[in-house]
Amino acid sequence: MHDLLTTPQRAPADFADWQGLLSLILGSFAYMDGRIDPPSSAHRLTPESLRARGQTEHLYIAGSPLSGCAFFAEQPDALYIGKLAIAPEAQGKGLGRAFLTEAETLARNLGLRRLRLETRIELTGNHTAFARFGFVRTAEKAHAGFDRPTSITMEKPLFP
Repeated sequence: MHDLLTTPQRAPADFADWQGLLSLILGSFAYMDGRIDPPSSAHRLTPESLRARGQTEHLYIAGSPLSGCAFFAEQPDALYIGKLAIAPEAQGKGLGRAFLTEAETLARNLGLRRLRLETRIELTGNHTAFARFGFVRTAEKAHAGFDRPTSITMEKPLFP
């Protein structure tokens, strides 16, 4: 059974469940299959690529077994939230919001004045959910080979 009440925490330095992390991400993103074009970049992840990402970004996890994760990457002007994944059975219980709160705390501690994320154009439910947390659409992008927007960038300004 998943420990759904666990607060997201920075992954310990000796974190080693990269296959479990990959399974969590793929399970969380499975609903996108057939809904977004191009397919999710999650399909190109491997345990090794996640381990490498964990060396350069802040990995936060929740649950035992894993019920949620997010990678937070420092950018010059923002903290980028990537691969925010919540296990399907843990969704709708506030864990995603808890990860966003952790991102906000980390960004403030790092002196960054905004949060940034990207979500696919087709995933309007995500747009609405992030807007409820204070994110606003700031840009649209097209993946290589597409002549239409395929994703949007959303940001949340952080005030002192």
